[in-house]
Amino acid sequence: MNADPNRALADGAAAIAQAPRSLWSELREAIRGTNADYTKIPLRRAVFLLAVPMVLELVLESTFAVVDIFFVAKLGPSAVATVGLTETYLFLLYSIAMGLAMAVTAVVARRIGENKREEAAVTAVQAMLIALLVSLPFAVIGIVFAQDLLRLMGADAWSIEHGYRYTQWMLGGNAVIMLLFVINAIFRGAGDAAIAMRVLWLANGLNIVLCPLLIFGLGPIPAMGIEGAAVATNIGRGVGVLFQLWVLFHGGKHIRVALSQLAWHGAVAFNIVRTSLGGIGQMIVAMTSWIFLMRILSSLGSDAVAGATIAIRIMMFTLMPAWGMSNAAATLVGQNLGAQQPERAQAAVWRIGWYNMAFTMAMSVVFFLFHHDLIAIFTSDPEVVEVGGQWLRILSYSYFVYGWWMVSVQAFNGAGDTMTPTKINVVFFWLIQIPLSYVLAISLGWRHTGVFWGVFVSETSVGLFTLWLFSRGKWKTVQV
Repeated sequence: MNADPNRALADGAAAIAQAPRSLWSELREAIRGTNADYTKIPLRRAVFLLAVPMVLELVLESTFAVVDIFFVAKLGPSAVATVGLTETYLFLLYSIAMGLAMAVTAVVARRIGENKREEAAVTAVQAMLIALLVSLPFAVIGIVFAQDLLRLMGADAWSIEHGYRYTQWMLGGNAVIMLLFVINAIFRGAGDAAIAMRVLWLANGLNIVLCPLLIFGLGPIPAMGIEGAAVATNIGRGVGVLFQLWVLFHGGKHIRVALSQLAWHGAVAFNIVRTSLGGIGQMIVAMTSWIFLMRILSSLGSDAVAGATIAIRIMMFTLMPAWGMSNAAATLVGQNLGAQQPERAQAAVWRIGWYNMAFTMAMSVVFFLFHHDLIAIFTSDPEVVEVGGQWLRILSYSYFVYGWWMVSVQAFNGAGDTMTPTKINVVFFWLIQIPLSYVLAISLGWRHTGVFWGVFVSETSVGLFTLWLFSRGKWKTVQV
């Protein structure tokens, strides 16, 4: 028998490539980073390699949010309320940062899928320049008008007199927030999810260490109170941004920026801004809705704001793994559309959606059984425990819908169709959530419980509607 040795060698290499790999080897590759082409490897493996670092990245992010509020809660309900009210303004900033990040992920992923890595790097530079330009007015307003901003939101006397420095630090240092969001979006879009994970591990690990030290002091380190929480956050995120820039210019697995590319490219920047408008819009609609809800709660007292703030931190903590898997869907959709494989993009979304639903259903059971116990971890104030516990219990009734909502929204965003979720949010958040919450809480006298039921109705409805719209498939034809 005259076998061709070259053919035999090729067949042997193909067999090795198709051989099953151990879970440990896959996990190690996911955490270390991989050169794998996500448009060609088996879909299950592509989801795993992207989702693992994205989930771990956001788990630590949410861990910091919980640790931060744990230590701030030791300063009393007014300190927690200060954090909550400041975050209503930060949510506006986050909406811009996240909207910009959505566009960056979509455009970079599409260019990588098209095998246009130089254009992906140019896109990365334009995104960072835009982030810096956007951060400037927020910094000025936050530093100069911190007390007025808190007063506008109905803050109590302690927050206005003592808590405003927290607001100054958080808004004044917002450039690190913008860059952290945008550069990690670059890495995710390129498929370098492991790098984005290590960035947030570094930033939030440093935050967790510094937070109690700066709030309460230790030895020569003076106690800074609530201001210390903001200083710790800025230091941690600032170090994270420096690490991001070092990696970006020295090269990741899939993208590298050269010094020669540090120039303004108007056409590329315009494409990013155009694509980001829908993402920014959807986030602004959602975040401004939250501002109105917090304003309603603040009229009911600091206990209502504190309970809601703790509950939302717990919710953020438990949703981060689902967000991580949803971010994997955005990358897979963008890259596979770029590679002209829309059916593979859709299959990735459905697979991740089922994973998300299983996870959020498990969390629903935990919320239903232990709602008061979870809030009591952070505060012993009975009124705050009661308010926060009620929200977690109400959330448990439909938490599984959130998993599908997140993955379907990220599918739209990964495709570059950021306007569709924006239009949906306008209807369900502005036209349904805010009026319904006000009527239930104020007009009908349900107080904070009315706000929570208003959120339940609107967000359950928006999740189901978004999933239905995704299933129609028009997002497959979007060009970016």
